[in-house]
Amino acid sequence: MKSAYELAMSRLEKSSPTLTLSEDQKRAIAEVDSEINAKIAEKRLFLDGQMEKADPSEKEEIRRQLASELQRLEEKREREKEKIRSAQA
Repeated sequence: MKSAYELAMSRLEKSSPTLTLSEDQKRAIAEVDSEINAKIAEKRLFLDGQMEKADPSEKEEIRRQLASELQRLEEKREREKEKIRSAQA
């Protein structure tokens, strides 16, 4: 007899099957992650340096800029990963 969890999981599997990725897709996704992580680190280092030089009135603007850049990069990461996932044949 299946548990409630197992029944729910089997219903979920029927409604949205698990996506299986090829090794090439896994490598491409890992490359996207690595590239975006590097860009995030670069932005953080640059803007942290700017923050040290800035006077208190400019620091809030730099924080907003950093948050905006991080959000943009995360969105780009998800778009590129979704493109790779949807290319599955």
